[in-house]
Amino acid sequence: MLNQIVIVGRLVRDPELKESEGGKKYTNITLAVPRSYKNTDGEYEADFIDCRLWTGVAENTAEYCKKGDLLGVKGRVETRNYEKDEEKKYVTEIIAEKVTFLSNKRNEE
Repeated sequence: MLNQIVIVGRLVRDPELKESEGGKKYTNITLAVPRSYKNTDGEYEADFIDCRLWTGVAENTAEYCKKGDLLGVKGRVETRNYEKDEEKKYVTEIIAEKVTFLSNKRNEE
């Protein structure tokens, strides 16, 4: 069996480094990933995909990336659920194993 995904998209907001109850550093990011086809109005749409980054990957991304940067993420799909206000909530997200910074800093300056 295989659970592996590679996506390329732009950061929707600046990454914010957090710390779990167990002391591990992490950040949650959302990537806007454009679809490869146009909708009925002739426009390209995007999917907004949530990713969770842990430890060193999270620290580097939070330090060097900002909203609008182009990132490549390799990881796995993970689902989890929790209860909030007596209602069961489901989350599907990408757990990043590797993040590649694809923005060209020279062009942005």
